Amino acid sequence: MSGSPFSQSTKNIYFCILKIKNMAALINFGEHLPITNPTWIFFLVLCIILFAPILLNKLKIPHLIGMILAGILIGEHGFNLLARDSSFELFGQVGLFYIMFLAGLEMNMEDFHAIRWKAIVFGILAFIIPLVLGFFSNIFVLEYGVVSSILLASMYASHTLISYPIVTRYGVARHRCVSIAVGATAITDSLTLLVLAIIGSMYKGEAAGSWSWLELILKFLLAGVFIAYSFPRIGRWFLRKYEDGIVQFIFILAMVFLAAGLMELVGMEGILGAFFAGLVLNRLIPTVSPLRNYLEFVGNALFIPYFLIGVGMIIDMKVFFGHIESMKVAGVMTVMALGTKWIAAWATQKIYGMKKIERQLMFGLSNAQAAATLAAVLVGYSIILPDGSRLLNEDVLNGTIVLILVTCVISSITTDIAARKMALSELPPDSSKSRVDNEKILISFSNQQNVKNLIYLALLVSNPKKNNGLVGLHVMYDNCTEEDRQRGKMLLRQAQEIAAKADVTLQTQNRLATNLSNGILHASKENDVSEIIVGLHIRATQDESFFGPVLLNLLNKMDRQIMILHAITPIDRVRNIHVAIPKNAEYEAGFYRWLERIARMGQNTNSRIFWHGHPQTLSLIQSYLQHYHTGVVREMCETDGGNELKRLSTIMQPDDLMVIIMARHGSVSFRPSLEHVPHQINAYYTEKNFILLFPDSYARTSSELTFVELHGTRGTYEKKKRWFNFLWEKKE
Repeated sequence: MSGSPFSQSTKNIYFCILKIKNMAALINFGEHLPITNPTWIFFLVLCIILFAPILLNKLKIPHLIGMILAGILIGEHGFNLLARDSSFELFGQVGLFYIMFLAGLEMNMEDFHAIRWKAIVFGILAFIIPLVLGFFSNIFVLEYGVVSSILLASMYASHTLISYPIVTRYGVARHRCVSIAVGATAITDSLTLLVLAIIGSMYKGEAAGSWSWLELILKFLLAGVFIAYSFPRIGRWFLRKYEDGIVQFIFILAMVFLAAGLMELVGMEGILGAFFAGLVLNRLIPTVSPLRNYLEFVGNALFIPYFLIGVGMIIDMKVFFGHIESMKVAGVMTVMALGTKWIAAWATQKIYGMKKIERQLMFGLSNAQAAATLAAVLVGYSIILPDGSRLLNEDVLNGTIVLILVTCVISSITTDIAARKMALSELPPDSSKSRVDNEKILISFSNQQNVKNLIYLALLVSNPKKNNGLVGLHVMYDNCTEEDRQRGKMLLRQAQEIAAKADVTLQTQNRLATNLSNGILHASKENDVSEIIVGLHIRATQDESFFGPVLLNLLNKMDRQIMILHAITPIDRVRNIHVAIPKNAEYEAGFYRWLERIARMGQNTNSRIFWHGHPQTLSLIQSYLQHYHTGVVREMCETDGGNELKRLSTIMQPDDLMVIIMARHGSVSFRPSLEHVPHQINAYYTEKNFILLFPDSYARTSSELTFVELHGTRGTYEKKKRWFNFLWEKKE
């Protein structure tokens, strides 16, 4: 280790620090250092957070390591620019909890459910093998005590999915090996934090070590059950009642610190509570939502960098270079962490007969050490033993930095190589399925009350890689007043603000037209949109058409997919999605388009999707989801493909969403029973969330074959045909 390029470059950095420090002493800067003014302290920290990523991107160094190195430079063991005052204690604690909360929030528990047994086996192996081999290496090679060896070995077992964005970039996140690695992360990190919490509780207070294991485990289980049972229910009620983004953000943070406080109250570490809070609340915080964006933005912009800089200020590089023992500790830690993770991936591959490339990808995803490792070493470093020494000394603290740097680099390189090979070895998706197609969504606004839900629906079903794929439209009559114009501008401005909070760009257009439906139609052609999202028409009288004249004309003249939304509760907080599918829906041109959109919605909201349809249709849906959306939790409910809306209305809950797949007249999936859908909606779904979805058609619809005729001549024709059939049968 001492002869490696990394070690030599680190020595050079250290000697440069000493030279600059000596020059500063000659100029007599020392009497003004360290800086104690809060304004200048915060300014300097913000400058580090601002400029460090710019420099680190050029040097190909992970940001996490860069922030720690910056802390070393400005700390008392570097240039002594800042003292580690109470602000670093406060923000550091918040940042540590934030890291663990975001780690739990990133866990897709639905992925874990789909491949639970393989993930459990890999998770247990990835925990036990590093713990056992690491324990013996710490005892016999590093000659540490039993408790220190267990805690240090548990650090080898944890891992952080820092290279997960790589597999999503290559489009291989749907593979079982990736899902196994993601599910195993929840197991290894939970077990690691449990070991950390138990060891930490042994050294708390005057009764250190006197608690019975039964009492400790019982209190932990009670706190865990309370968090798992009450937090989702309280969170769902609050987020449904209060829609202000800032209020929701503060509420989530309060829940995180409540969970951390409860764990500390029962004698465990608060980081375990923050991690659990992320696990139980992740279903309430969609991946694509302003609230998720708030949480990640604030954490990554302020709290987590503050925490990492504070960690660097603790580290004394003189201890590392001044002792051969420090280099020995760093070498053992790195070798054990990498080697044991490879053994766990290899054993899982052999048990389940997986491919070599899958083992390589699992190893790449599971060997990076970051969040839980930092948490463990800081807790161990803060524990003072009766003889005055620390449970984990400075050698381990400095060795952890080397461990994190080496494992993060190897994890990124290994994952990139494996994901690239896996992507190249696959056949390209069937182009007829239009998964990654010419996607551009037009959202038509007419009512201020449903602007937020229409934007949320578009965010949930859109491709996250297409940041400019949303177009907002408001159409007015060409003889409208200035007040109408201002109202339209206000609607579009509100829509842009909502989209911006989710870090999505929304193009807007305020359009004049002699006919509202023609205005929407022309806008869709000009922007070459793939589909349209609109709100359900609000009828002024009972005699008025269910869809209204604008929607009826759109359905009559367009062959693009149209989604008509009626939302009682926030659309991004649905718990279950029911999809009613007519028979022969798979023969429609837009079958795979709407299937992809609903799958994305289920994935982004972590909802369970109930597919109600004919067995032949469900078989194709199952095959598609297994290939492209393995993480979507689904249940196939076989029917004859007829109209099931009356029956399904009895099983829907207030937070459920019904998606009704419609069909235009003349299409192969059209059935006369679909004519009764508007009447059934009026009877059973007025107080429920639903979407009416009209798929793409094979050809541009004509005035003779269209859903609009359901309320006009076509409906009359069908009735007359049945009447003549009845008379003929009676005559026979």
